[in-house]
Amino acid sequence: MTADLLLVHFNQIFCPKDLGHPLYGEEMKKAEIIEDGYIAIKDGKILAVGSGQPDAKLMGPRTKVISYEGKIATPGLIDCHTHLVYGGSREHEFAKKLAGVPYLDILAQGGGILSTVRATRQASFDNLYDKSKKLLDYMLLHGVTTVEAKSGYGLDWETEKRQLEVIKKLDADHLVDLISTFMAAHAVPSEYKGKSQEYLDLIINEMLPKVKEENLAEFCDIFCEKGVFTAEESYELLSKAKELGFKLRIHADEIESIGGVDVAADLGAVSAEHLMMITDHGIERLKEAKVIGNLLPATTFSLMEDTYAPAKKMIEAGMAITLATDSNPGSCPTANLQFIMQLGCFMMKLSPVEVLNAVTINAAYSVQRQQEVGSFDPGKKADIAIFDAANCDFPFYFFATNLIDQVYKSGRLVVDQGRIKN
Repeated sequence: MTADLLLVHFNQIFCPKDLGHPLYGEEMKKAEIIEDGYIAIKDGKILAVGSGQPDAKLMGPRTKVISYEGKIATPGLIDCHTHLVYGGSREHEFAKKLAGVPYLDILAQGGGILSTVRATRQASFDNLYDKSKKLLDYMLLHGVTTVEAKSGYGLDWETEKRQLEVIKKLDADHLVDLISTFMAAHAVPSEYKGKSQEYLDLIINEMLPKVKEENLAEFCDIFCEKGVFTAEESYELLSKAKELGFKLRIHADEIESIGGVDVAADLGAVSAEHLMMITDHGIERLKEAKVIGNLLPATTFSLMEDTYAPAKKMIEAGMAITLATDSNPGSCPTANLQFIMQLGCFMMKLSPVEVLNAVTINAAYSVQRQQEVGSFDPGKKADIAIFDAANCDFPFYFFATNLIDQVYKSGRLVVDQGRIKN
């Protein structure tokens, strides 16, 4: 079969292995790195990947050939944990963070998530859409082609629905593919202060069925944390979500370890998020239950804390992990997954191969899109991030700089030299 497009002479192509499951433990240390590589594309999908001169069978009279000497290619990057849609911003809290005021104290003072809730409730659909589109543009320019996006800044049905509808519209309109997560259990709204069970009942009995009926989200998530939702409350919500057919995620062990990882393991969640304070028991439980650890090092960085999720210990124990931005207006205001990847090396001591596996094939499993993206297996979407780098170590060594030269989405060039091509 002849290719529509042949991308040839890459210095290196990073090819993660899709083994039919997320890469666990030692599997994360391995990938094929092709020298002088080529990628053949047909009908927007990967046709073949190889080294040296492409097979003559791939070449036809209409095949377009483009040479990429001095560049490397990876599968399109996947940001598998974001809070993409929100109103306002929270730079006014920055001075408090610098002064050492804890995040939960800011939340208790009516700041944090609740501040963004007020701004999001006041924002129109168009305002939220335009703001989120701009963030997606930043992400695409940094090589990201697939994004998980959560609600959770409405905490009432009208605003939660508006957030999810923005995600759905952006998925239809934008070059980046979006996967939607319903997270009304992100905080207890001020009108339910001291009545978390009553608010939880509202989510379970009214919101969840509506989200399912209107097909507004694929996943359900909850913030299991001291002062927010208990492990028991998290189990109650997520077990109901599972009954309704939602796939599960859970924010767990971010600030204190209060049993969220046990909920994830007991209910068979796809992923557990944050995990900075996870215990050895928690690691063992997630490993046994095959729950992916979605790790968010820029949140630790942004909160000016010292404790990063113990990524290497998780890998050594046999877990599968990913890295993601946690892009949000408060605890992690960034849209740069490359920076998160570099933190994975600098602060978590992961190797470049482990990091690249985390943001490609493992992230694809985290958003349940492994059949479509995350590796260069034939038949998957030709989502490709091309870096201005001579080898796969360089984007980690040369940090805090966007090295994306081009991005292909389903075989179409969508980013070229720092500009989005619509």
